[in-house]
Amino acid sequence: MYSKHFPHKRYRITQEFVDKHLESSDKILDLGVDNPLSQRLRASGYNIQNTQGEDLDIERAMVQNDHYDVVTAFEIVEHLLNPFSLLSEIQAPKLLISVPLRLWFAKAYQSPTDERDRHFHEFEPWQLRWLLEKTGWHIIDEVQFTNPVGKIGIRPLLRLITPRYILIYAEKT
Repeated sequence: MYSKHFPHKRYRITQEFVDKHLESSDKILDLGVDNPLSQRLRASGYNIQNTQGEDLDIERAMVQNDHYDVVTAFEIVEHLLNPFSLLSEIQAPKLLISVPLRLWFAKAYQSPTDERDRHFHEFEPWQLRWLLEKTGWHIIDEVQFTNPVGKIGIRPLLRLITPRYILIYAEKT
């Protein structure tokens, strides 16, 4: 069903976290275009609508309505210049967010072929927590996990033991 490049570990952990905190009856707005993770969650029975590729730094109408029970933001806010405004304007009462963590031994990600695929923010856990608290979210649960790669070397070894992602479930305060 999925290619060999499918990020099995990240998607499995995200699915388990979603299953722990959300109900399949929740109406979910997933920030970002339709993707393999949203397809996987939809196939598991979740009611998910994706945004359509709009620039969320500028166009935030989708999150400014109260039609959704949950907003999910899986590896999306690190691409925004201004995640504060977006997170502040979400009207849904629940948020499930994941971001890549800043790695001291690697530069921020920048795609050589897609100018929109760049990380303006790679957070340390305290920075994401603080951003969420400052934008009106109360953190209920979080998990951090590694992202090993199938390569040999110092950086791949460090990726085995250094958390690369954080997932947070939060509710509006």
